[in-house]
Amino acid sequence: MKLCLLLNVIDPKIGGVMIMGDRGTGKSTAVRSLVDLLPEIKVVYGDPYNSDPVDPESMGIEVREKVTNGEELTIAMAKINMVDLPLGATEDRVCGTIDIEKALTEGVKAFEPGLLAKANRGILYVDEVNLLDDHLVDVLLDSAASGWNTVEREGISISHPARFILIGSGNPEEGELRPQLLDRFGMHAQVGTVRDAELRVKIVEERARFDKNPKEFRDSYQEEQDKLQQQIASARSSLSSVQIDHDLKVKISKVCAELNVDGLRGDIVTNRAAKALAALKGRDKVTAEDIATVIPNCLRHRLRKDPLESIDSGVLVSEKFYEVFS
Repeated sequence: MKLCLLLNVIDPKIGGVMIMGDRGTGKSTAVRSLVDLLPEIKVVYGDPYNSDPVDPESMGIEVREKVTNGEELTIAMAKINMVDLPLGATEDRVCGTIDIEKALTEGVKAFEPGLLAKANRGILYVDEVNLLDDHLVDVLLDSAASGWNTVEREGISISHPARFILIGSGNPEEGELRPQLLDRFGMHAQVGTVRDAELRVKIVEERARFDKNPKEFRDSYQEEQDKLQQQIASARSSLSSVQIDHDLKVKISKVCAELNVDGLRGDIVTNRAAKALAALKGRDKVTAEDIATVIPNCLRHRLRKDPLESIDSGVLVSEKFYEVFS
C-alpha cells in the first residue's frame, strides 16, 4: 500500500490507487499521512485551478488566454493539494456551480469552483469509495478519463482542467466497486489484518505514544520523513531518464495477454510503475525485480472474476510473471 502511494506521487500518470482491506487496518491514516511527503509544484498565483505555468493541458482557460496574449504570469510555489471527497457531497459541490443570477443580470460567467477544480494537479481521496453514489461515480469517471470537468447549466457551459491522482479506499465486505471505476485506478493494494502478536503490540504502543504527545511522536520520525521527502523529489526529477529494455516490455505484455487482461491499461501502468520504482531506488534502468514488485498491484484488479476461484488474484499474477520471466 505504502509503495503504491509513493509511486503515484512520483508519477501521477500511473492513475491512482485503490486500497481495499479490513476495517481498522490504517488505510485512511496512510493516505492522509501522504500530505506531509508531497513536494511543491509551480502554479499560477491566484488561479483557482492550480494551473501549470508551462503545460497548456493543465492550464485554466483564463490563464491560457493570458499566455496567448503574451501577458506575463505571476508564478508561485505551492504544495500539491490533497482533497477529501465526502460520501454525502452533492454534484454541485464536486463539479462547481454557475451563478445564474449574475450571468443574467451582469452578463458574465460567474463560476464557483468545486472539489474537482481544487484537486487539479493534486490528489482526490475518496474514503469508502464503494459506497459512493452512482451519479458521483459517473462524474469522477468522466473527469478521470478526459482530464477536464465541464459544467452545463441553463445554456451556459464552463470547462476547467481536472487532472488528479484518484485514491480510493474501502472494505470489500460493504460492497464491490463498479468494474469501469475499478479499471480507472492504476494500482490496487490489498491490506490484511496483522496476525503477528508482537507486531500488533508494537502498533498499539506507537498509537498510545502518539495519543500521549503527538508533537514528540512526529519529531521522533522527522529525520526519516525528510529523507523520504528528498528521495521522492529526486525520483520525480530523474523519472524521465529511466529506461526499460524492449524485451522486458514484451514480457510484461505477454503476462497481460496470457492472463486475458482486457485492454492495454495493464501494460501501460506496469511500465510506468516499474520506471517509478527504479527512479525511487535511484537507478536509471528497470530490472525484472522492479517489475516483479509492481506487477501484482497493477494487474490483480483487471483479471476477470471467477466465482469458483479460491486463489488470490495477486498470487495468480505473480505465478504467471515467474513463468514468463524465468
